[in-house]
Amino acid sequence: MSAVVTTVMAEAQEPGSRNKSITPRQLSVTEDEEKQGVFKPMDLNRVMKLLEDKDKDDLEEKQLKSVKKLVQYYQNGLPLRDLAQIFKILNLCAGKIENQPQFIEPACDILKLCGLPFLKKKVSDEITYAEDTAISIALLGDLMKIPSSELRIQICKCIVDFYHAEPKKHIPGYQQASSSYKIKMAEVGGLAKTMVQSMTLLENQLVEKLWVLKVLQHLSTSEVNCTLMMKAQAASGICVHLNDPDPSGQLLFRSSEILWNLLEKSSKEEIIQQLSNLECLLTLKEVFKNLFTRGFSHYDRQLRNDILVITTIIAQNPGAPMIECGFTRDLILFATFNEVKSQNPLVKGLKLSNSCEDFELKKLLFNIIVILCKDLPTVQLLIDGKVVLALFTYIKKPEKHKIIEWSAAQHEELQLHAIATLSSVAPLLIEEYMSCQGNAQVLAFLEWCDSEDPFISQGNSFHGAGGRGNKFAQMRYSLRLLRAMVYLEDETVNTDLCEKGTIQQLIGIFKNIISKTNEKEEAIILEIQSDILLILSGLCEHHIQRKEIFGTEGVDIVLHVMKTDPKKIQSGLGYNVLLFSTLDSIWCCILGCYSSEDYFLEKEGIFLLLDVLALNQKKFCNLILGIMVEFCDNPKTSAHVNAWRGKKDQTAASLLIKLWRKEEKDLGVKRDKNGKIIDTKKPLFTSFQEEQKIMPLPANCPSVAVMDIAENIRAKIYAVLGKLDFENLPGLSAEDFVTLCIIHRYLDFKIGEIWNEIYEEIKLEKLRPVTADKKILEGITTASENIGKMVVSLQNEMIESQARQDAQSEQKVYAKIQATHKQRDLANKSWENFLARTSNAKTLKVPSGGVVTVESTPVRLLGGPLADTDLALKKLPIRGGALQRMKAIKIGNGQNKSIPS
Repeated sequence: MSAVVTTVMAEAQEPGSRNKSITPRQLSVTEDEEKQGVFKPMDLNRVMKLLEDKDKDDLEEKQLKSVKKLVQYYQNGLPLRDLAQIFKILNLCAGKIENQPQFIEPACDILKLCGLPFLKKKVSDEITYAEDTAISIALLGDLMKIPSSELRIQICKCIVDFYHAEPKKHIPGYQQASSSYKIKMAEVGGLAKTMVQSMTLLENQLVEKLWVLKVLQHLSTSEVNCTLMMKAQAASGICVHLNDPDPSGQLLFRSSEILWNLLEKSSKEEIIQQLSNLECLLTLKEVFKNLFTRGFSHYDRQLRNDILVITTIIAQNPGAPMIECGFTRDLILFATFNEVKSQNPLVKGLKLSNSCEDFELKKLLFNIIVILCKDLPTVQLLIDGKVVLALFTYIKKPEKHKIIEWSAAQHEELQLHAIATLSSVAPLLIEEYMSCQGNAQVLAFLEWCDSEDPFISQGNSFHGAGGRGNKFAQMRYSLRLLRAMVYLEDETVNTDLCEKGTIQQLIGIFKNIISKTNEKEEAIILEIQSDILLILSGLCEHHIQRKEIFGTEGVDIVLHVMKTDPKKIQSGLGYNVLLFSTLDSIWCCILGCYSSEDYFLEKEGIFLLLDVLALNQKKFCNLILGIMVEFCDNPKTSAHVNAWRGKKDQTAASLLIKLWRKEEKDLGVKRDKNGKIIDTKKPLFTSFQEEQKIMPLPANCPSVAVMDIAENIRAKIYAVLGKLDFENLPGLSAEDFVTLCIIHRYLDFKIGEIWNEIYEEIKLEKLRPVTADKKILEGITTASENIGKMVVSLQNEMIESQARQDAQSEQKVYAKIQATHKQRDLANKSWENFLARTSNAKTLKVPSGGVVTVESTPVRLLGGPLADTDLALKKLPIRGGALQRMKAIKIGNGQNKSIPS
């Protein structure tokens, strides 16, 4: 036999595929391949033609023989280039099964070959034959329609083998396609969708159904397949059969795994929508109930928890009929039966262990109650289930020698979870909360949290973060619960809290916790402090008596926070929230109580407020300015504000005007380089107002001009400066005075702006005011514009005055410089004269004339030979701008004579 055997083969053309010309193709077979029986010559076109024939004698036997020969020929794997023809042959065999059951075996044999790794002659074959491969693999899903259990099972086994392909022996001339190639082609071909659709054909065929679920379990590991399955309504189709009879337990396990994958790897919202129907939820309810009451193995408990998590995700959809199907009532019962005894037969004799699965179940039940309570119709079920009473069983300090079913770490975590759950549930059930003496129980628990009782916290859970080795986690969640109740503004709850001394207790806790602050627990301590201040604000707001109880001790803790290092405030880490809470407490707990206001002022609280304002953090400015406006009603405030000095000796008035300029810059208000008004008709208009068109609005709807007052800080700056008296503001520059002109007229400008809006709305509504009203409207508009012009004129005067003053100052400086230069010139000239008299021979010559005799200076005047000659020199006069010293010269006759030097 020759080394190369020529075989003529033609590629099969699938319906709807790209057009290919049927051309002969050479298949090379080496002598080694022939000896090993790897590939023998095979005419695939002949096999297809034989299978398509119908009228020949002994046809079936020949057909079966040819397929058997094909299977033998490709026993080591299918080449990618032959795949389309081989699947065409598989399809022909499968089509004969219904009338000729003998074809089941050859069809299954071909499918077994499909489970082997595909073979490629060239590296590029994976790309070249990608479309053929995808179409061929997609055919597997269509073959599930053939009513043959054996064939269906083999198809499923073949697909599962895609994910567990084992490399076979090396075939000379061929390489195995990559292990992920089949999986990728299955995605491209849309196999997942057809496999989901095949589930409808297997209603009462458990074995085939389990195999299909196994296939879908593998396919659902891919996001692409999950999207295809979602479009085929896989979630609802699988869910409704969760409770079908299955002794093996595989159906529930595989189905729940597929649902998990669909939720994780496709559109979560769409899957939830598919599962949010009565049929699915009834099925989930029965499955969960059976596992809860009858499942005792480790596997059953894990599966039970998985079903509960899926239910929790569905419950997030407000449209899910959780109440209608009775699932909500059962879940509440299962969540509370351990703490509140029930006669319901579902839980009679039932008890949870401290196993990891039961512990996880308890936390999941607490969690789903939080989700369910968002649906208001659930409230009555929560009341019937005594949920508040059950949760309060955990809010107690640990008792020694008391036997509990949970370990210490588990009990601590459940305790924290229960308090967190109460924070969501209790505000909906105020009567039940009060009937359980909720305030008293929480305050007693807080007292234990603040005490020095030894307690070793594990701090392992999500809720226990930051609370390891202390009671901070318990304190944090208890305060969250109190905050939730106080913010209901229910007078019964708040009065009860105040009567029980909550204000004093919380101030005491705040003071104690200051001394316990350290870096490790900094975040949780900041949160505790913030919550305490927010609770105090909620209790004291609008109640003078409670503000008096807050008193100086409360003011002290507020001042303590206000003295925080500005670097920490700017760093975040919870300090921002704490500062907001502190400012809120100033507003609610101090303002309005004169004794507290005076104490706040006495302790330089206004200075601290202005220090924070000077940080120029926009998030704080609005609130601080609001506080300043209210504080300025106190006659003692003005002196404190005017006395404050910031960096570079900045005054409060200068700071406020600087904030105004920055705010107008951010708002896009038009001003020239000197800060003057540009448009006298719209002196306060922001860029947003310029863009926003005026439109008619209902009378109860605020216009853009009115909303502008609340949305920026200009109105508050105007109010503060007005209360400080515009005429006597210290430390202002000319630029400040130019801006102050605008601020002074803010109210006039704003009134004109609002009247202009009214006039424009009347025009838009095509209304014609009576003559008198029209004149008034036009007069108001003109007056507003005239005020603008007057302010501009005043600004111009100020700028010109400042320019003149600057020029005068400049002239004074120049005059001073000139005088300095003149003095320097005189000094230089005098020095030159001095040098000339001592160094120039001509100058040294003394003109002839009478001899002058000068006696020596008496000793009594000099003070002796050791006298300080410098002292004497200091007393000598200055002549001609230079210092003239008298030098003694010895004359030959021994007399001392002095001459001018």
